[in-house]
Amino acid sequence: MKKAFWLATLAYLVPTFPLGYFWHLTTFRSAYDRLEMYRPDVIIPFGLLSMAVQAVIFAWAYPRLFSTRREHWVRSAVGFFVAFAALSWSFTTLAAGAKYRMTSVPDFMKLETAFTVLQFAIVAPLIALAYRGARAPSAAPGPVAEDATGAS
Repeated sequence: MKKAFWLATLAYLVPTFPLGYFWHLTTFRSAYDRLEMYRPDVIIPFGLLSMAVQAVIFAWAYPRLFSTRREHWVRSAVGFFVAFAALSWSFTTLAAGAKYRMTSVPDFMKLETAFTVLQFAIVAPLIALAYRGARAPSAAPGPVAEDATGAS
């Protein structure tokens, strides 16, 4: 695979793992303990594997959904932030709040919403930078895809 793909994968994984670890298991540990929703023996490798799967999928999807043209990188980063923060929030926060036992759904929603916003505020521009100026993959056989300079 191309360099931009691996850079985008790392742009998601490298900040997300320490942010998730420190947010959930250190900085706000007491708040999550009060929610009584985490197992006492959190399985960190599962969390890391989950993030790695997400990183690969987001890195694959980015150039297929957003412009990689150098001059569009900020607009693409904002689009990625909006689309994927909302998607992530829907299954990590909204669905979890609906399904899991916890002492306070509103407190959980506040904590996880803040985490998701911060996470994607960090990773969206990094992924956009990883792909800035990279040649976008063609979505399907047919006309030649537009390259980063706008030429066909």
